[in-house]
Amino acid sequence: MKKPIIFCDFDGTITNSDNIVSLMKRFAPKEWEQIKDNILAQNLSIREGVGQMFHLIPSSRKNDLLDYLLETTEIRQGFAEFVHYTKREGIKLYVVSGGIDFFVYPLLNPFEIPEENIFCNGSDFTNETITITWPYSCDDDCTNDCGCCKPGILKQFDGDSYRKIVIGDSITDLEAAKQADQVFARDYLAKKCKELSIPAVPFESFHDIVQKLTEEKEEYDESRTETLERTR
Repeated sequence: MKKPIIFCDFDGTITNSDNIVSLMKRFAPKEWEQIKDNILAQNLSIREGVGQMFHLIPSSRKNDLLDYLLETTEIRQGFAEFVHYTKREGIKLYVVSGGIDFFVYPLLNPFEIPEENIFCNGSDFTNETITITWPYSCDDDCTNDCGCCKPGILKQFDGDSYRKIVIGDSITDLEAAKQADQVFARDYLAKKCKELSIPAVPFESFHDIVQKLTEEKEEYDESRTETLERTR
């Protein structure tokens, strides 16, 4: 049996809302809305658009941005229990996020997920305005200019050894979902998976995901026991 490995989105999945949008609404001048519209219309790539939006905000506001998110961000119900479940079952959990390190790491800190298991975009506050950096940008096989290239990250793990489980909610998770052995989807990702006939399990909380994974393991263990008994 292939070993399960989980790749979980952050904004809108672990958190109830998109943190970049929250920051823009609170701190950016109104020009950010045109950039957002250009991203949605696919006139700008995600990498280009996110970079342009953060360039609208002075680097001096770093602490204000982080304090705002720490005060207002809601974590999706059941996430702490989900992390505990993966540790108890020995399932590797990776967070793959189009979010930015300066807020992703602090928001995940209470859950004791190692930083080496978190893939996200970087940030540079040494210039007058915020510069976003891209340590996990697309390789030659991906033309989406994702910023944080989720399908590229999944490809680092051998498909013959791992059963890849993707959890997400948005367009940034779709290409990863196409590579996955199992998908848990909500919101936009759920709609796209349905349109493209990609099998996906709907969820609203992480309790739903833990329940489904537990049921599948129990079914596998029961089937394996029956097989062993028949071969005796």
